[in-house]
Amino acid sequence: TDLLREGEVPVSYPSKFKDAWDDVSVKMPFSEKNLFPMETEVQNRWFLICTALQRGFKSSLDIREAILTYNTAHAKKWDFTALNLLCTECLEDCEKQHFFEVVLPAMVELAVQAPFLCTMPIPLLKARMNHSLTLSQEQIACLLANAFFCTFPRRNSRKSEYGNYPEINFYRLFEGSSMRKIEKLKTLLCYFRRVTQNRPKGLVTFTRQTLNEPPKWESSQKQLTRLHITCQGTIEDDGYGMLQVDFANRFVGGGVTGHGLVQEEIRFLINPELIVSRLFTEALEHDECLIITGTERYSKYSGYAESYKWQDCHIDETPSDEWQRRCTEIVAIDALKFRHYLEQFVPQKIRRELYKAYCGFFRNNCESKHLSAVATGNWGCGAFGGDTRLKALIQLMAAAEAGRDVAYFTFRDAQLMRDVHRIHSFLTEKQVSVGMLFSLLNQYSSLVCTNCHAARSEDGLYRFIYERVSSCPATKVQEPSSDSGA
Repeated sequence: TDLLREGEVPVSYPSKFKDAWDDVSVKMPFSEKNLFPMETEVQNRWFLICTALQRGFKSSLDIREAILTYNTAHAKKWDFTALNLLCTECLEDCEKQHFFEVVLPAMVELAVQAPFLCTMPIPLLKARMNHSLTLSQEQIACLLANAFFCTFPRRNSRKSEYGNYPEINFYRLFEGSSMRKIEKLKTLLCYFRRVTQNRPKGLVTFTRQTLNEPPKWESSQKQLTRLHITCQGTIEDDGYGMLQVDFANRFVGGGVTGHGLVQEEIRFLINPELIVSRLFTEALEHDECLIITGTERYSKYSGYAESYKWQDCHIDETPSDEWQRRCTEIVAIDALKFRHYLEQFVPQKIRRELYKAYCGFFRNNCESKHLSAVATGNWGCGAFGGDTRLKALIQLMAAAEAGRDVAYFTFRDAQLMRDVHRIHSFLTEKQVSVGMLFSLLNQYSSLVCTNCHAARSEDGLYRFIYERVSSCPATKVQEPSSDSGA
C-alpha cells in the first residue's frame, strides 16, 4: 500500500525484471528464453520486436510487415484486410494522420516499456486455483499494446501449452472485411488513444474463484430475494454499484479478438482492460468463475452483433476504492451450450447452471447484508440456446442462496419482463423456498421427458409452476426423496 498514492501511477514491483519461463507463469515476449531461429543462429526475439516496431509506420502495410517480422511462421496465414480497410477507407484523413503520427508511436513506446513496467512474472490463473492477481492499469495498457502487435510467444496456436487458454494476440482482429472487425478496432483505438495520451493510475484485480461443494438445493429453505426487472437499459449503464454479470464463454472474452460481438465481447471492448484476463486465465471449469474488480469503461456504443457501432469516448466517473480500483465488479460465468432445446431441463444440467451462477454470486468473506445486488439478464439465451424463463428462475435461485437481490435486464423483451415479474411475485407471496422451486423444476423435467410439447410452449414451465403451487399447500409442494434430481 506504500506504493499506492492517489493521483499517481503505481510503481512496479520489483524494480528490476525477474525472468521466468515455466509452466506456472505467462511466457513474456521480453524473456531471455524467447528465442527466434535465424539461418545460422538463434536471436533474442524481443530485440527483433523492438527493432521492427521502432522503424515507424506510414501505412497499414508497415504494421503488417513489422508484425510478420517476428511471426514469420504465420506470414502466409495471417490476413490484415480489416486493418487495411480501417486505415484506408474508414478513418477520416485527420483521424488517419493522428493514428499514424501520434497514437501508433505512443503504442509502440508503451509496448516496448514492458520489461520496466511488468517486472514480475505474471502467474497463470489455472483451473482449480483460488487465486487473485492485481495489475496496474498502466501495466494492462502495456500488455494490451503488446497484444495489438502480436508479441506474446507460444500464443498463436491451439497446439501449444496454452491450448486451454483464450487467444491474446490480436491477429484475428485484423482479418476479413466484416464491418464487425472495423467497429471493434475503432473501439479499441479509442482505448489506446486515451491511455497513451494520459496514463491511467488505478489498479485492477482478477480473482479466479472455485467452490468445493455446491449448496444442497433440495433442502434449501432460502426465500427468493427482491427483484427489480426492466426491459429498458443495460447492465453496464444501469448496474452501477452492483455485481455485473458477464455472459461468458468458458474461454473468457469469447470471440472478442475474433468475430464474436454479443454481450461478453461488447463488454470486453468497452472495458478493454478485461481483455488482459485472456493472457493468464485458463478455461473455466463447471464450478469456477472469474471476478474482475476495477476496470474502466472507455467507449459508448450502439447496436448489437451485426448492428454494433462504436459511437464515442466514454468518461467513466465511477469512484475508486482504497486500492485505487474503480468500484465496478464484473463476474464472468459461462452457461452451457445446448444443441437440443430440451437438454436444459434435465436435472443434471439445471444443477450445473445453478452451481455456476451461485459460484459467481457467492462471497465467502462477506455477510449477505453487505452484498450488492446482481445485475444480470438473459444469460446463455442467445447462441447457447438457453430458455429465458428457465434461466431467469435459475439466477433468482442462485442469488437467493447467495443472499443477493437481483436487477434483471431483459434487453427490450417486455413480455419476458412481465412473465418473470409475475412468477417472482407469485413465488414470493406463496413463500415457495429455493428447495421447493428446485423440486418443481425436477417435476417439470419428468413431465418434459414424457410430453415434449409441454416444454416447447413459451409459458409451459411457468404455467406448470402456477398450477402445482396453486393446487398444493405450501408444505406439500416439495416431497422429494434425498436423491431427488440426481
